[in-house]
Amino acid sequence: MAINITPAEKMIIDSVSIPPRPEALLKVADEAKKEEPSIPVIAKAISSDISLSAAVLQVVNSAAFRRMREVESIDQAVILLGLKRIIPLVKAVALKGSMTQSAKLSNFWQSCEAIAAASVAVAKELRKPALIDHAYMLGLFHAAGVPIMFQNYRDYGGFLELAERDGWDNYLEEEIKRYQTSHSTIGAILAEKWMLPQEMINVIYYLHEADGLYTSGEMDAESLDLLSILKIARNVVHFMEYGDYESQEWENIREPLQDYLDLSDSDLDEIRVKVIEAVNLHKEEH
Repeated sequence: MAINITPAEKMIIDSVSIPPRPEALLKVADEAKKEEPSIPVIAKAISSDISLSAAVLQVVNSAAFRRMREVESIDQAVILLGLKRIIPLVKAVALKGSMTQSAKLSNFWQSCEAIAAASVAVAKELRKPALIDHAYMLGLFHAAGVPIMFQNYRDYGGFLELAERDGWDNYLEEEIKRYQTSHSTIGAILAEKWMLPQEMINVIYYLHEADGLYTSGEMDAESLDLLSILKIARNVVHFMEYGDYESQEWENIREPLQDYLDLSDSDLDEIRVKVIEAVNLHKEEH
């Protein structure tokens, strides 16, 4: 699935500042491409960025990923988790660190962190352990276009507040009308530049235009699994923030999602309870 950009939209996107991957992440990516990547080299690259390595250790030792013993060093984290697990986590925390940290976006980032924790919990409840790390990265990364839009458009903060409260599915057309592009498109382009898996790029791009995706054959099974995990996570966090499960975004996706996952209403309720517990535990740690 390709990102479709109009000529007018391309002009807007070319003028928008998209953060590059940090040096440490470039070194990790270069080493990971090799036939026999060196764990010590990758650990050294991560450790060379103090803020990045501290953030990675915080995530690895969080409730979502906690092991029997605390992980005390990046070397230990890379050895215990392996490259396939550690690299998505490094990318996720590096992205947040690359963004402008405006106080006005503090609630946005708190919500993304909650959605990331919720996504891990949903993946566990759906018995999809192979997707846990990508679910976390997607939860943190899925709305990465928002802070870029915020940084480039002065009035975006007020628009963001309304869209977060009422649901993005109601505001996507208005966003495109106002800014000639959307945070979903910007986020997908960022994900491409940061070399995220294609499955994640698909979900980021189509997150708020998901009608028919479960039956169209346009997305592969892993993309649909990640989309489903993220939608449930967003629904739970929306309930925790606004006291309501029935957002327009959820209503637009609920029936095909439950059919795809073969979830009854009671199954979904049980998952929600477990996910709320996981998110509350995450909040206690932060």
